[in-house]
Amino acid sequence: MTEPSEVNIDAQPVDSSTAENSNPLGDLGGAAADFKERYSDVLGKVNNALDGVNWAQMGRIGKSVGILVAVIVAQVLIKGVLDTINLLPVVPGLLELLGLVVVGNWSWGNLRTSTKREELVQRITKLRQEYLG
Repeated sequence: MTEPSEVNIDAQPVDSSTAENSNPLGDLGGAAADFKERYSDVLGKVNNALDGVNWAQMGRIGKSVGILVAVIVAQVLIKGVLDTINLLPVVPGLLELLGLVVVGNWSWGNLRTSTKREELVQRITKLRQEYLG
């Protein structure tokens, strides 16, 4: 083991003129005034930019942004629910089986005979015509 070495610290007197100049925070009053100037300048620029906006078109843009935000929130909620369901030990397998049963039942009811398949094609073309024009 090595012996700890001795450290010799010589204390020097503090000069009051150097203590004022060595303030790490600087002049707080000047910084606050500078912040107020910058803040009022930024607010003025924001107000000028908002005055130049055509607010008549904001209804359409607002609806689009609102729908986008609603879709994002819905996706986050759905993901949370699905992740929670996935953590349960038996439920994901049962839901998978339920999905297979539903698809099989729908297929049996709609695709079993050629007349039912033709009716399904007619319903699909009718819906496509109705929604897509």
